[in-house]
Parts: sequence; structure tokens; C-alpha cells
Amino acid sequence: MSNQPIQPVPHPKILIALCSYNGGRWLGGQLDSIAAQSGVDWALWISDDGSSDDSRAVIAGFQARHPARDIRLIEGPRQGGTQNFLSLICHPDLPLGPQTYLALADQDDIWLPHKLARALQVLRAQPDADRPLIYGAQSRHIDESGREIGQSRRPRGAVSLRNAVVQNMVSGHSLVLNPQALALARAAGRPRGVGFQDWWLSLLVLACGGRAVVDETEVLLYRQHDGNVMGAPQGGAAVWRRLAQLRTGTYRGWIAANLAGLGAVEPRLTPEARQIIARLGEAQHGLAPHGLKRHGLKRLQAYRALGIARQSRAGSIALYLSVLFGWA
Repeated sequence: MSNQPIQPVPHPKILIALCSYNGGRWLGGQLDSIAAQSGVDWALWISDDGSSDDSRAVIAGFQARHPARDIRLIEGPRQGGTQNFLSLICHPDLPLGPQTYLALADQDDIWLPHKLARALQVLRAQPDADRPLIYGAQSRHIDESGREIGQSRRPRGAVSLRNAVVQNMVSGHSLVLNPQALALARAAGRPRGVGFQDWWLSLLVLACGGRAVVDETEVLLYRQHDGNVMGAPQGGAAVWRRLAQLRTGTYRGWIAANLAGLGAVEPRLTPEARQIIARLGEAQHGLAPHGLKRHGLKRLQAYRALGIARQSRAGSIALYLSVLFGWA
């Protein structure tokens, strides 16, 4: 029998990455809900993107009330919310270990006390827990005053890469990366032009052979207000906002930036991901200027051949029409 001492198994820890920008009105409530998390060991890093309100004072007060916790405030890149999150994820000084999970936090939500413990429980119970996993869960929607106005909708089926190319189905406010997915995100860096950190991270994980785990449990209160970068995909205002993003080419640009960003981890891409990138690249750039109709038809043929679709039939029809007209 060996006389070598038994090495203890590292205890999992969750690092919370919160990005703030002029969110002092609701930031205190979110921070208090983080402090109320039960059954987990957490640290909190906050990247402030140049707030001019009392956000920094709220954060300083929270730090003073919890001196035993690792709560750090750093300067954001001031390049928008997505780059703020990605720069924080890639910060070289993050206190990471082999069992560190990472949870994204919006400044204006309220977490239910079981949020982090539930994510950790679900992720560690997966049979493929040694591969990159990205976790998402459900939420109740509240308005500015905290009144409940709706709830999230779970994806209709398993989240696939061919969905993730054109659709985000892992909401950032509930998102947690396991250690393997976190290492992957840091290796990929901060691709330019990416529209949303949650969409990018879910695509990245799936394109590199990982998996999205979408929990049916409600874990937070998701606040809806005029300052939301996107907000819940419900209601007339949300529909018009998304139509505008289609017609101006914004949505098409996000898809292109997401796919281009995968080049940073090209050796880790699955054959399926390589095929999608190559085929869509040919359809986008390999054409003579025969006009929008010919260009859109070529892209539509590529989308259909690759099986790229949104999860609902209506959503896929809208996607294909958008591709045909050159909006996607």
C-alpha cells in the first residue's frame, strides 16, 4: 500500500461575473440576492463600464458589508455590454482553479436563493460533465417596480449547433459555464462584432463539441425596462425591435461575427462546425455580384442544405424569408 497522502478533491467554486453601467437604481437588490445564495462558495468580480450614477458607491457599500468575500471592482473596456462581459471573462487575474464555474450576472435582476446551487447540482450531475457545458434556466419576468408580468419559455427541444447559428436559447441572466467551457471561452478571447455574450458563448460551446443544458427550474426574476439591451422576446415592442435588426442587416452581421470568432479555436471545432463555417462562407463571399435575389437564393440553399433553422416552424419560415431578402 502506498504511503502517499490522499489528495483532497477540490471543492467547486462559482465565480460571478457582473457587468455594471449606470444601474444603481437596481444594483443593490441584485447584489443582495447574490449575498443570499445558499449552499455554494462564491466570489464576485464586477466590471464597471464608466458609470456616472451611484453604481460604484452601491458596489463599495456592498464590499464593506461583506469583507470576508472576494468582491472585486475593475474597469470595463467601455465598448458596450457584450465586450464588457467578454473582457471580464478573459481577465488574466481571475481567481480560477480546476473546479471553478463561472456565472454571468445582469445588474438589474434578482436571483432566487437557490440559483447557483441549482446550476452547480445540475451541471455536476451530467454524464458528460468532463466536456464543455453551458447551463441556462428559467425566469419570471418583472417590470420596473417588481410586478410580475410573464415568464420565460423553455426551448422546444435539445439545443443544437444548427439552431445556435441563428438563435440564442441560453439566456445570459441564468448562464453558468462549467470549468471546461470557461477555459474554452478564455481561449476564444473577445471576437469583434459579436452582438450578445450569451449567444456567442452557447455557439462556441456547441461548435467545440460541448453541450447546452437547459433547466426547467425558475431561478431568478428578470427585470424588463427601457434600458434592457434586448429584453424578453415577447410583446409588440420586441417584435418591432427584431424586425428593425433584420432590415438593417444587424442580425446578419451578428451571425457573421459569431462564425468568424470561432476561428480563434479552429483546432477544437467539430467537423459539423467546420462544414457550416465553410459552406456559409462560400454562400456569403464566393458569389459574383448578380444582385440581391441571386445572392439570397444561394444563401437560402446553403441554410437548407445544412439544416440550419430556428426551433419553431414559424421562426424558421421567417428566417428563410429574411435570408432570401438578404436580411440574414
